[in-house]
Amino acid sequence: MNVTPNIPRLFTALAEWCACLLFIVRFPKRPGMNRVGLPTALLAALAVQCVFLEATGTLPLMYWFPCMGVAALIMLGLIWLCCDIRAVPAIYVTARAFLLAELAASLEWQIYYYCANAFDLSGPVMEAAFLIPIYAVFFGAVYLLEELRKEPCSPLPDRPYELILPLAFALASFCIGNLSFVVSDTPFSTGIVADIHTIRTLSDLAGVAALYAYHVQRSELRARQELDSIQSILQNQYVQYRQSRESIDLINHKYHDLKHQIAVLRAETDPARRSAFLDEMENEIRDYEAQNKTGNPVLDTVLTGKSLYCARHNIALTCVADGALLSFMNVVDLSSVFGNILDNAIECELRIADKSKRLIHLMVYSRKELLFIQCENYCDAPPALEEDGLPRTTKADPDRHGYGLKSIRYTAEKYGGSMSIDTKDDWFVLTVVIPLDQDE
Repeated sequence: MNVTPNIPRLFTALAEWCACLLFIVRFPKRPGMNRVGLPTALLAALAVQCVFLEATGTLPLMYWFPCMGVAALIMLGLIWLCCDIRAVPAIYVTARAFLLAELAASLEWQIYYYCANAFDLSGPVMEAAFLIPIYAVFFGAVYLLEELRKEPCSPLPDRPYELILPLAFALASFCIGNLSFVVSDTPFSTGIVADIHTIRTLSDLAGVAALYAYHVQRSELRARQELDSIQSILQNQYVQYRQSRESIDLINHKYHDLKHQIAVLRAETDPARRSAFLDEMENEIRDYEAQNKTGNPVLDTVLTGKSLYCARHNIALTCVADGALLSFMNVVDLSSVFGNILDNAIECELRIADKSKRLIHLMVYSRKELLFIQCENYCDAPPALEEDGLPRTTKADPDRHGYGLKSIRYTAEKYGGSMSIDTKDDWFVLTVVIPLDQDE
């Protein structure tokens, strides 16, 4: 029997390729990575990885670590080429994929090495018989573990300093696990083959566990921060509603006093011209009283406040709403949903230079026991949508933006509904659908 203590280079290349594939299938693809481009890139990367590792297998051991560094760069290139993500997230994903590949290759070869020596099962056929099922079970289990968390891609690190800890985990785990292959006479290495396999597998396992724990903690922290931001937006919108309510009450009071003043003036002997002027004032008051009367006082308040703002900024805001349909929603949720919907639309319209195209149309209606809240606003450059259905921000700090739409989605889901976004024909359309039967 002749079983080398070292993992075959082709096995390592296959493990690294499978680890990359594990993450590539979960991320949005770059434009051009279609049914032809993606398989071509994957097969080409597998060939490059296999050729490189096999060609460097005869180099002196001192080149082992640099060669593995180049192999990691090839993995980074594959992930960067296929996935529509930025550089920092790509490096982070590569670190996780590299350690997973090291663990898979080490675990598979340790099991095979033990069985080959214990039961005389050496040979290419037996190597393949161990490789295929162990890789399939390992990477299948990791894929299911990742899928069970149902995480969006957004929790990935986005700043260079956030890579310090995960890269340190990956580098320390890899160096400790493979130190015995380079030098065996240190306090942290050994020359016994069985111990080499054990140290490598346990070190890789520790690194994978540390990175996974870091990823989970980071995701949970991001989720808490996002929820706090959404709650803050909800509260801020409610505060804005209360301020608008007070302002509108004051305006109503002033108009009420003005009507009494008009009545006094009418009792006097006035010229016909002044009478016509007073008629015009009265008509304006009637127009004001009639505007934004939807049947829901909260929606009326929000609409009136936003209408006044739109009027000052040459934005045409129209509304067709049956406010009575909103009676089951509480004040905070109503003010938040409509405040955020209109704030997002207004922010988009303010960027349009042609003031004649600043158009917003809001509708609230029911259809088949469903409440529909739909806002359409003109958008000459509709934003691209992310995998989660939300627009991709064009701002420099994406972590501090996008919570308004997330707040709307959060409130819709609170009532058993959903939010969707569509961009077509220079229009941005946001639709919230909520079941009207809320008793259940």
